[in-house]
Amino acid sequence: MKDSINKRTITEPQALNRIAAYCSRAERCEYDIRKKLVAWGLPDDAIKRITDRLKKEKFLDDARFARGFINDKLKFNKWGRTKIIYELRKRNIPDSVYNPILDELSGDEFENQLMYILSIKVKSVKAKTEYEKKTKLIRFALGRGFSMDMSIKCVDKLLGGDYEEYNS
Repeated sequence: MKDSINKRTITEPQALNRIAAYCSRAERCEYDIRKKLVAWGLPDDAIKRITDRLKKEKFLDDARFARGFINDKLKFNKWGRTKIIYELRKRNIPDSVYNPILDELSGDEFENQLMYILSIKVKSVKAKTEYEKKTKLIRFALGRGFSMDMSIKCVDKLLGGDYEEYNS
């Protein structure tokens, strides 16, 4: 089905109907919609008209997308603030849209998620020294998008001790 869309030309009304159905199944951002419409071979002016119409009819709303994206990635994927911001920027969501949403979330929510994933990860980390174990856990937390400060704080809380003593 997807190959047939790419091989034949699609008219603007057909594209509008298909993309509206696509938007109604889940929240989408303008970037994803534009990418799909370009892949279908539509001209730029048609893409502009379609996205404007989708916004007008409330099928497309970057703020609504950002709110859902942030909540889902925090709760289900256990991502930190940095990784969430990176992914939103990749989708061309402006800072002015997602910063207020992230500001509503308390640092405790991120910290609780980090403590949860670290408590699971610590069971599978193999390390010869305590320093190596802490380093691996901190690296894991950073990869999930949590800040260095929060990562160190949570690893210390989980393992006990002070990471700073190893850095001197």
